[in-house]
Amino acid sequence: MLRQVCCSGFQPFRQRLLPWLQSTALSRSRATDRVQSSAIRHVRSWSNIPFITVPLSRTHGKSFAHRSELKHAKRIVVKLGSAVVTRGDECGLALGRLASIVEQVSVLQNQGREMMLVTSGAVAFGKQRLRHEILLSQSVRQALHSGQNQLKEMAIPVLEARACAAAGQSGLMALYEAMFTQYSICAAQILVTNLDFHDEQKRRNLNGTLHELLRMNIVPIVNTNDAVVPPAEPNSDLQGVISVKDNDSLAARLAVEMKTDLLIVLSDVEGLFDSPPGSDDAKLIDIFYPGDQQSVTFGTKSRVGMGGMEAKVKAALWALQGGTSVVIANGTHPKVSGHVITDIVEGKKVGTFFSEVKPAGPTVEQQGEMARSGGRMLATLEPEQRAEIIHHLADLLTDQREEILLANKKDLEEAEGKDQVTGRRLAAPLLKRLSLSTSKLNSLAIGLRQIAASSQDSVGRVLRRTRIAKNLELEQVTVPIGVLLVIFESRPDCLPQVAALAIASGNGLLLKGGKEATHSNRILHLLAQEALSIHGVKEAIQLVNTREEVEDLCRLDKMIDLIIPRGSSQLVRDIQKAAKGIPVMGHSEGICHMYVDSEASVDKVTRLVRDSKCEYPAACNALETLLIHRDLLRTPLFDQIIDMLRVEQVKIHAGPKFASYLTFSPSEVKSLRTEYGDLELCIEVVDSVQEAIDHIHKYGSSHTDVIVTENEKTAEFFLQHVDSACVFWNASTRFSDGYRFGLGAEVGISTSRIHARGPVGLEGLLTTKWLLRGQDHVVSDFSEHGNLKYLHENLPVPQRNTN
Repeated sequence: MLRQVCCSGFQPFRQRLLPWLQSTALSRSRATDRVQSSAIRHVRSWSNIPFITVPLSRTHGKSFAHRSELKHAKRIVVKLGSAVVTRGDECGLALGRLASIVEQVSVLQNQGREMMLVTSGAVAFGKQRLRHEILLSQSVRQALHSGQNQLKEMAIPVLEARACAAAGQSGLMALYEAMFTQYSICAAQILVTNLDFHDEQKRRNLNGTLHELLRMNIVPIVNTNDAVVPPAEPNSDLQGVISVKDNDSLAARLAVEMKTDLLIVLSDVEGLFDSPPGSDDAKLIDIFYPGDQQSVTFGTKSRVGMGGMEAKVKAALWALQGGTSVVIANGTHPKVSGHVITDIVEGKKVGTFFSEVKPAGPTVEQQGEMARSGGRMLATLEPEQRAEIIHHLADLLTDQREEILLANKKDLEEAEGKDQVTGRRLAAPLLKRLSLSTSKLNSLAIGLRQIAASSQDSVGRVLRRTRIAKNLELEQVTVPIGVLLVIFESRPDCLPQVAALAIASGNGLLLKGGKEATHSNRILHLLAQEALSIHGVKEAIQLVNTREEVEDLCRLDKMIDLIIPRGSSQLVRDIQKAAKGIPVMGHSEGICHMYVDSEASVDKVTRLVRDSKCEYPAACNALETLLIHRDLLRTPLFDQIIDMLRVEQVKIHAGPKFASYLTFSPSEVKSLRTEYGDLELCIEVVDSVQEAIDHIHKYGSSHTDVIVTENEKTAEFFLQHVDSACVFWNASTRFSDGYRFGLGAEVGISTSRIHARGPVGLEGLLTTKWLLRGQDHVVSDFSEHGNLKYLHENLPVPQRNTN
């Protein structure tokens, strides 16, 4: 029975295909007939990846310099190593894994790309077939001559590889044909040897055949003809030309001959490591450059196959020199094999990418390590030294005002034009967030000085002291979280705020800003590092300038301790989805409500609504839904609210109940759970404070919600029962802000219920550790027969310095 290999994203195919393969994998004619008949019923109906066509055009020449460019690859070779194609017992194929690979290749083919496969597996498939035949033959003979009790002692002879290849080639191709048929894709087999590349006529024939197959939208499946191939000869490469000794060298030779854009080599390891995988210090190399071989120690080759990692690297570098980009990745891991090929083509950080272009600065991994070590040094500084750094940064914001505004002006000019990639202009709310001014810089400087003042007793503050026993005392003290990753869009003023909070709390910091604020972020980061330099901790704050996608950054779980997104609700949701093992602090939406009670003051309502909605509509704490008590409809108060909104040019969306009261109503709201981020507002009618609370809990985002009333009892009921991070009485939603709360600044507003909630300032960037001081204490002394007893006495905590 063939072993089923779990493969995410391909379950529907396996449920239909594997039972058939298990019973007929050794019969080509039966396999082809059955799958081709089922293909008519199931073509494309179950694929979980959309079939889309993307415009692809590229002139082959140099290889791609960055992963992000791989999505432009048109002609792609995928090499499947023996460890990828075969099962763990090396007898038979990993059917689920192979089916998943075929699905991904088919998806890319149907996008308009030209896909080619270089596959192993014929030997393993033939070995399974021959073992079956030998066992069947032996069992029949022994049953006739020796009796049934000797069947257990049957020994299977060692099978010669060429014979296995001869027996397995037809079955392997039948399997590929059956799988590709499910996508209405035709596949064609080509068997080659090293001699085919040395003979000029054969090379031209091979090249012509492959080009004709690609022209007809057929996927060529290429393999060395292991039934006749001679043993590999070491060091048999001709000058400047790689010799075909295994499928790694075959894939590289084929990729260069066919002028392919990308070669994907799938093996049973994640990629290339700086030392043998599995060793304690082994680190995956994200990008490998020619000349780096000396820094790599190669381990043993995989359990099957002819080549090892050294052969793969040699083949990859030869292909890279020929103008083909290369990625070596793991094709066997059940959690990633279902999308590893498509992930690579999309430019995601998977495996090891071979590039000829070295980046000018450090990699993001190196930046993470620098932030970690720099943050630890920062945490050991005296509080006065950290405060001095922040004061210096505040001074730089005002002293270097002209340079900052000049850089910001350049960003604004570029943002107002069309994006070269998307062809769209930056939205008006984002443009407003992008803009800096003298008043903004002055406000930033004031906020930073507040942070400096509050940082005097942040790191190392004693929260609890306990006498466990005589001369055994326990303390709980505040410490930095570690390394923070803050991702922000269109808000360069966020950079110095977050930098100051990180400095005050002793955290290392990685910053990833939007490309629309590139010039502003660069100068602000330089000023932050200049301030850090006065105490030798310049590297504690790093600005990520590489082409790293946000999703790739969220996978650095060994370098980053907390992710804080600051931007659109979509950005926050994407990061929460992408984060792998790293906590994310933030809010996905800012759907803020204001409930106008029947006992609200006429004088207060319009001021509060105007400030909450119109003062800065793009902010996450801006008003989005106005709830009005039913008794206020058709009253002067209601008319004043509507008139004010008209004057301010606020577009009104009517909730269902509000619309039912009107003969001619504004456009009815599409969803009561909408964050507009602009001069738009939803108005809905409620019958009571309880209905207002229920509405907020159903449609709100637990951010900031307000009641306007003169009835203290009603107000207190609202304050106690609304389950949001910030709940106000007769105050604008815009007060939900770290600076306005007196925190100096904030890294964001959190709607989560763990660790920190609401505007997150300095306190939210700290965690704790326990310090135990004893004198030769052991637990056995406190046992039933020991001579010590637990005291657990609370001790006074040193008073916090609030000056």
